[in-house]
Amino acid sequence: MHHINRYMIMDADIKNKVEYVIAVINEFAAAHSLNTRQAYRYLERFKGLDFVIRFYNVEHTFSFEDVIDDLTAYCHRNGGALV
Repeated sequence: MHHINRYMIMDADIKNKVEYVIAVINEFAAAHSLNTRQAYRYLERFKGLDFVIRFYNVEHTFSFEDVIDDLTAYCHRNGGALV
C-alpha cells in the first residue's frame, strides 16, 4: 500500500507539471503574439522549457506575468530575439 500511495503522489506531481508547462506555453504564446506551436518551438530552441521544468518548484509560485518575463529574459540570454 505504501508504494501505491507514493506512485499516486508522483503521478499527481507529473500531471501538475505537465499541465503547468502547457499553460506556460499558452501564456508565452499570447504574450508574444505567437501560436502555440511557434511558442513551443521557440521555448525548446532557446532552453525555456528546460528552465520551466528545472525551476518548476519556484516558478509555479509566481504569477504567469512574472514567469513569462523570466522566460523571455532567459531565452534572450540563450540567443532568442524576443524581448
